[in-house]
Amino acid sequence: MRQFTVEKTASRGIAAAPAYLYQEPDLSAETDCITEEQEENEILLFEKAKVSVSNELNLLAEKNDIFAAHLEIAEDFTLSEGVLSRIRNEHKNVQLALQETVEELALIFDSMEDAYMKERAADIRDVGKRFMAQLKGTQRPDLAQISREVIVVAKDLFPSDTVKMNPDYIKGIITEEGGITSHVSIIARSMGIPALVGVGKLLDSLQNGIEVCMDAENGVICIEPDHDTLREFQEKKEQFEKRQAYLEELRNQPAITRDGKKIALCANVGNLEDIERALPMNLDGIGLFRSELLYMENDHFPSEEEQFQVYKAAAELCPQELTIRTLDIGGDKELAYFDFDKEENPFLGWRAIRISLDMKDVFKAQLRAILRASAFGHVRIMFPMIISLEELRAAEELTTQCMEELEQEGMDFDRNIEIGMMIETPASVMLAEEFAKEVDFFSIGTNDLTQYLLAVDRGNRKVADRYSYFHPAVVKAIAAVIAAGHQEGIKVGMCGEMAGDPNATLLLLDLGLDEFSMSAGNLDYIREKILSL
Repeated sequence: MRQFTVEKTASRGIAAAPAYLYQEPDLSAETDCITEEQEENEILLFEKAKVSVSNELNLLAEKNDIFAAHLEIAEDFTLSEGVLSRIRNEHKNVQLALQETVEELALIFDSMEDAYMKERAADIRDVGKRFMAQLKGTQRPDLAQISREVIVVAKDLFPSDTVKMNPDYIKGIITEEGGITSHVSIIARSMGIPALVGVGKLLDSLQNGIEVCMDAENGVICIEPDHDTLREFQEKKEQFEKRQAYLEELRNQPAITRDGKKIALCANVGNLEDIERALPMNLDGIGLFRSELLYMENDHFPSEEEQFQVYKAAAELCPQELTIRTLDIGGDKELAYFDFDKEENPFLGWRAIRISLDMKDVFKAQLRAILRASAFGHVRIMFPMIISLEELRAAEELTTQCMEELEQEGMDFDRNIEIGMMIETPASVMLAEEFAKEVDFFSIGTNDLTQYLLAVDRGNRKVADRYSYFHPAVVKAIAAVIAAGHQEGIKVGMCGEMAGDPNATLLLLDLGLDEFSMSAGNLDYIREKILSL
């Protein structure tokens, strides 16, 4: 018997079953160069593959919204242009042109610090694999064909693999790579399949059919368990299922502490599909709508009308509260269609509100779209990375200009729309008392705030152990911000990872936090914690 622990629980649950090793066929590209005469044939091969892939994804999109985004990637101008350019200008065969283009696009997301954005690279690679299978005439393994109880073990999985799984037979998922915010993890959670991801090298030590137990509640994997261990896992499984049923019952209750304080429980989302998945959790609103995903999944700066349609749909889905963070690119978030200057320290450079204030036309298009959407629900505007009153007032002035323009054009919007800001820099903490006099709410972004306060890059493994939002400096900063907000009568929320950590709930309640916003998968556990305190 071999047992070890892992860090990343993507979907909670307990399972025991024989291992099924999922291994993909070789989808690497041929590397031969082509002649000028062969270019048109290679382009024709790509266009045929594109039609086939689009048809496949159209069918999948009818069953799962995730594949609507995959369809957009497959039909995106940036992908096609990248492939065709490499064929025509660099004389690369279609397979190599596709492989390089997909990897270039994926790396834009892969290099990002934000875990949610980082995982979008997997979606791009999934579409690329679908194209490559068409070009090579290769069939990928079909997990829908599994008809016995197994735990699927793979280097990595993609949404198109996971969506085919039958939870009656697929009792668990373990992957060597991947992250908890990937669409694979999201699908696993929606299907109730326990999943552990990013566990490191495992495939080499396994064979098909070997018994595996997994505790995706505590991050434990046991290979070839003995009889007593197997029985122990079965008992854990029964206890877990009872607790899950209990947590689902709690969703009917508002998050009110035992001494009567009502706490707002909200979700962090990146698109409309995220909102739809969060709604069954009986949330109080969307505490963070990452608007940058709309820009990053496009091949151009989205127009006012394109943004309005998305924000309007989001406001109608969740009318109780929709907090839209204005464009937060730069740092580790780039756009395929916009060249950023190389920076020595991108996290300290041209990003977020700094870009918006420099690119006023882009900023105003977004502000107008948000304002128009405010006629359809309780929409709030939130500015990121503010470090001075001058920046805040400049952003507010542009918002006022947009309001006046919409008034003149006869457009409807909420004239009393709430305007708030992220607290995520040491400067914003130090000036919290002044900022609180000028805004309607604060939202503490503990991910960046912790990184900046401690001068620790959480993506650097050599110093990652020093990154902690329980550090006294971070806790003191949070306490000061909440106190400053309450002194001026404004609500203070949090949308960083700390808000979704049950180990931090008591501390944050004690400090007076009004709103907890987190990944939807954590809402049940934070609600339970709040109700018990």
